[in-house]
Amino acid sequence: QSRLVESGGGLVHPGGSLRLSCEAPGFNMSDYDIGWFRQAPGKEREGVSCISVTGNLNYGETVRGRARIRRDKAKNTVVLQMFSLKPEDTAVYYCAANANPRLPICTLLPHYDYWGQGTQVTVSS
Repeated sequence: QSRLVESGGGLVHPGGSLRLSCEAPGFNMSDYDIGWFRQAPGKEREGVSCISVTGNLNYGETVRGRARIRRDKAKNTVVLQMFSLKPEDTAVYYCAANANPRLPICTLLPHYDYWGQGTQVTVSS
């Protein structure tokens, strides 16, 4: 019934930045691994970043150095900040939650239990 909700997408110029937020009304996000994924038209879903219950972080190679993920425990959200955006960053961005992580690290593979509906990010001049 409850689901993840992404926000913060929109149109960004190349070289710009954005802030995506993932909210999960109804449960404590601190109990879940949280991942950010994206999918461009005609392409496979790609892992962007994730943060584990234990605080371990992971970033995809394509966004290394251009992204930062963090938990805002006061707001029960997970925030993904991206910088130096490129046209190839254009995609629908999804938030995902893993209810029972098996390892103390998070995965960038799309093996998550819950998903949001996605938010469109378009990088264009």
